[in-house]
Amino acid sequence: MNSTALRWRDAMDRALYGPTGFFVAGAGPAGHFRTSVHASPAFAAAVFRLVSRLDAALGFPTPFDIVDVGAGRGELLRALATLADEAAGSLSSRLRLTAVELAPRPPDLPPAIGWTTETPTGITGLLLATEWLDNVPVDVAVPTETGWRYQLVNPSTGEETPGPPLTDEDHTWLTHWHPTHPTPTPGPVIKRFASAEGPEPDANLLITEYGGRVEVGRGRDLAWAGVVGRLRRGVALGVDYGHLRQARPVGGTLTGYRGGRQVPPVPDGSCDVTAHVAMDSVAAAGERVAGCAYTLVSQREALRALGADGGRPPLSLAGTDPAGYVRALAAASAVAELTDPAGLGGHWWLLQPVGVAVDALMAR
Repeated sequence: MNSTALRWRDAMDRALYGPTGFFVAGAGPAGHFRTSVHASPAFAAAVFRLVSRLDAALGFPTPFDIVDVGAGRGELLRALATLADEAAGSLSSRLRLTAVELAPRPPDLPPAIGWTTETPTGITGLLLATEWLDNVPVDVAVPTETGWRYQLVNPSTGEETPGPPLTDEDHTWLTHWHPTHPTPTPGPVIKRFASAEGPEPDANLLITEYGGRVEVGRGRDLAWAGVVGRLRRGVALGVDYGHLRQARPVGGTLTGYRGGRQVPPVPDGSCDVTAHVAMDSVAAAGERVAGCAYTLVSQREALRALGADGGRPPLSLAGTDPAGYVRALAAASAVAELTDPAGLGGHWWLLQPVGVAVDALMAR
């Protein structure tokens, strides 16, 4: 195994972004799992409200950029373009839409949406990264009798073994951002079953956890700082599952998804390989680049601030406008899914401003 084993960071990079990687070839994210972007047009509507407020705060610039990093097949940009066309005012004529994605440009993508593999510089407007950071490759560290070491993985089988010691930079990140793991103490191997279908054990989803196992997020800090550095004026918005230093998940969160189901994270290119984001670490890295304080709130809080509260329509509407009541009920149900704290509502929204105040943008 050792001749083919890779550090998890390298295995993830190849499995997700190599020539035949999961996000480069095939149907794209929407064909395998449900994100906020795909779940409901209410998400795009809320983001568009943020865009409109930001446009005014920036003085209605020409152009107003919307850059989507990890754009999938451009679904969110398409929705935002449609909403801008339907809205009053000049925003539609001033929009410059850019998708940043390694996959080939979709043949049906509107010509007005640019497609590139590199985040542009000098952005004035909104930089989006919805469920991008959780797919930025991470290393996995495990404690051994000789200190912290990188976990190696066989890309074909998912079999793991400890490898070389951590670099000084990664060790510093671990001890600062994972204070519950100040010294390496090997823990017992625990095997558990997890199922995407419910609480009952699923024999196809055997997951092995190692005591003290940690996902090292320094690469994600660098990635977020890099895109924040491309903003001239505006806001960078990262939306992702994540955790904070005082409550890191024991054993990590590395897992896989394929065809709507959770699967073992075998980095062979056949499935998404993902891990939750150390949001406070990422936020601190962006703040250092921007020189402005960040805002970190739950998706539930963010969507409510942007007018999506998921409240049920009054029952009296059913008597006066039955069709309108059904439409309003469907809209409320969609928002409820986006704000459910046990599901998509558990996402974090990280807003990093550059040259603009966030408070007014997110005020109810």
